[in-house]
Amino acid sequence: MAIKSYRPTTPSRRFMTVTDFSELSNVKPEKSLTTNLKKNAGRNSYGRITVRHRGGGNKRKYRIIDFKRDKVDMPATVKTLEYDPNRSAHIALVEYQDGEKRYILAPVGLKVGDTVISSPAADIKPGNTLPISAIPVGTVIHNIELAPGKGGQLVRSAGNSAQLMAKEGKYAQVRLPSGEVRMILTVCKATIGQVGNIDHENVTIGKAGRKRHMGIKPTVRGVVMNPCDHPHGGGEGKSPIGRPSPVTPWGKPALGYKTRKKNKQSSKYIVKARNSK
Repeated sequence: MAIKSYRPTTPSRRFMTVTDFSELSNVKPEKSLTTNLKKNAGRNSYGRITVRHRGGGNKRKYRIIDFKRDKVDMPATVKTLEYDPNRSAHIALVEYQDGEKRYILAPVGLKVGDTVISSPAADIKPGNTLPISAIPVGTVIHNIELAPGKGGQLVRSAGNSAQLMAKEGKYAQVRLPSGEVRMILTVCKATIGQVGNIDHENVTIGKAGRKRHMGIKPTVRGVVMNPCDHPHGGGEGKSPIGRPSPVTPWGKPALGYKTRKKNKQSSKYIVKARNSK
């Protein structure tokens, strides 16, 4: 899918680009598969801001996506390819032989009229879902389960893909987009192909208003604040940070400081870390 640019009728329009939606179906979303999406503006259940710079944005409906692909051995026909405001990837509306409709992630190469199926005996073609044990080594996959039956949790954003590297015993080694090689149970399911909308990463936002439409508010630099608001604040004119390294508004190191606790249960399945040389 191509990137579309416009004549520079305004300064912001000069650099702004959008995805060309010509390959998508010009239809409204399936009403039975949409639900209301409550806005939280970065606040938790206590009403406290836990994620800064969130709020506002366009109203949108949530599309219920079938990440589990648990309707086994029943072919489904792709009815439409649609835009989803809740994710970077495009989605496909599929209709099963019994009349049930579901949304799935649309991989590269999937077209309206194609048939997809979730089955251990399915062909190795984009959109089909199989247990990892039935997928040949070297195949490009996405929407990968971490626990059998839980639904795909890995490799779901636009343009992403993982590769099945090896199979040994009840585990398979999968190389993820980050470069991490991870062991995953072979009974877990994965979908064949690369997630669609590859050009998503090349889109230029172009103007501040478009970011506000997404529900993302501006970020103010600490050095332009007062000392009571940020450790970097204060001083006459443009002043340096005034300490060895940058910090957050709460005084924690902002560069290279690890804040995650080590999850031993998860880490033991990592064969090669994403940041290893």
